[in-house]
Amino acid sequence: MTRITIFRHFLTFLQISFIFAITVLTYNHFMMSHESPHRATHFSKNLDINKSQCNSWESHKKWKSLNFTIKKTTKLFLSLEDFFWKQPMSQLHLPYGPRGSELMILKVLAATASYEMPAHIENLECKTCVVVGNSFAIKNTSLGNLINKYDVVMWLNDAPVRGYEQDVGNKTTMRIFYPESATSNPALNNEEDTLMVLVPFKPNDLRWLKEILYDEKRDRRGFWRPPPLTWEVNSSNVRVLDPFFMYETGNQLVKNQKSFRPTTGFLAVFVALNYCDVVHLAGFGYPSKSNPQQLIHYFGRNTMNHMKSSPHDIDREGKVLKKLEDLGA
Repeated sequence: MTRITIFRHFLTFLQISFIFAITVLTYNHFMMSHESPHRATHFSKNLDINKSQCNSWESHKKWKSLNFTIKKTTKLFLSLEDFFWKQPMSQLHLPYGPRGSELMILKVLAATASYEMPAHIENLECKTCVVVGNSFAIKNTSLGNLINKYDVVMWLNDAPVRGYEQDVGNKTTMRIFYPESATSNPALNNEEDTLMVLVPFKPNDLRWLKEILYDEKRDRRGFWRPPPLTWEVNSSNVRVLDPFFMYETGNQLVKNQKSFRPTTGFLAVFVALNYCDVVHLAGFGYPSKSNPQQLIHYFGRNTMNHMKSSPHDIDREGKVLKKLEDLGA
């Protein structure tokens, strides 16, 4: 019996369940090509939000079971104290480290009022989280009420809420985004206290945020798509994700950080694994590549044809997420 087999039996014996797909993880491109991407039969067996999964000892064992070489950290965002009178945090440049962007980060953080999760979440003994993906798979699932029951609901980029509440809910604890995926009026699809979490892929991303926060002249050069000139958000709700998570998403989950650029959704999964005690996913997965006209999001008109020029390796991400689910992560 191999070590992997023994390990899996051990996980089964402990009845460890950490990351489940609460909707279709439709990795049709390598495992379900013969079925529709939104068939109800793809739903996970367990749709419950089980607080009993939050025992701290058990959560530690679950984290250890993933064989990460790092300690679990619940500090998600950069703070001013990270940069005062300290050695450089990292030798890596964006998106994997702040090297060379420290001054711009200081200016951004000086304009925000907080660097933590809200106290009513931070103080929970058990944090249940769901990452809401943008996949077409969540369409017509009526998962909205269930999604709203989680302590933390993580949203991605510019995914809309209005008009889709029945399937995706309307609770928006945080939204992970970058300038090209920002919208001028976040209030349209976010609650008033939603944390707007910037993923700084490049120095220009921080510059854009600084110009917004200080109401400076906007410079839209250096972006693959022009970001909004106005961004109506309360500065106290703005956070900057620690680049550590981008680095570790590739380094730990895929073991090949240098040539792998995670999608925002894949990055959010690693963030949730760090911060939360129970992690569920909704609306993840792409349809079969054999159907280029299939819509890929629950909103908009983009099809699989639009993925031809994507810099992301969606096959690899799908396999890793399926592996995490199989491990009970």
